Amino acid sequence: MYMKNHILAALQEEFDHWQRLLASLSETELTTPQPSSSWSIKDEIAHLWAWQQRTLAHLDAALLNQEPQFPQWSTLDPEEYDNTDPVNNWIYQTSREQTWTVVHQRWQAGYRQILEKAAAISEKELLDASKYPWLEGHPLSTYLVASYDHHQEHLEILLAQLPNQ
Repeated sequence: MYMKNHILAALQEEFDHWQRLLASLSETELTTPQPSSSWSIKDEIAHLWAWQQRTLAHLDAALLNQEPQFPQWSTLDPEEYDNTDPVNNWIYQTSREQTWTVVHQRWQAGYRQILEKAAAISEKELLDASKYPWLEGHPLSTYLVASYDHHQEHLEILLAQLPNQ
C-alpha cells in the first residue's frame, strides 16, 4: 500500500495547499482576470473541475468494472486533439458566468470524490497496467498523478502571479 498511500497523500497535500490559498483571497481577487491571462482564479478552478470529471470517469469505471462514461463536452473529445485549446475554450465559455461559490463547491466536491474513489481501489488495481483494457496499457494511477500534476501546474503559475504568496 506504500505507492497508493503516497499518491493519495500527495493529492491531499495539493488539495490542502489550494484550499489555504483560496481561503486567503477575496472574492474580487478570485473573480478578476489575472494580469497575464483573460482567466480569473475562478476560471482556473472551473477548468480544473472540468478535467476532474475525466479522472472521476476513469475511477468510476474501475469501481464498476466497466468502460468509462466520459462527461459530455459539447461535441469535443479531448482525445482527438493534439492540443486541448478547443476543449479548454469550451470549458471557459460554458462556466464563466457561474458564481465563485458554485465553481468552488463543485471543484471541492470533485476533488474529494477523487480521493474517496481512489482510496476504494486496491493498490494492485491502481498500479496494474494490464488491469483495465480501456486504459491501453496505462495504470489507473497515471490519471491520479496527472490530476495532481495538473493542479500543481496551475498552482505554480498562480503563485507566481499573486503578490505575497
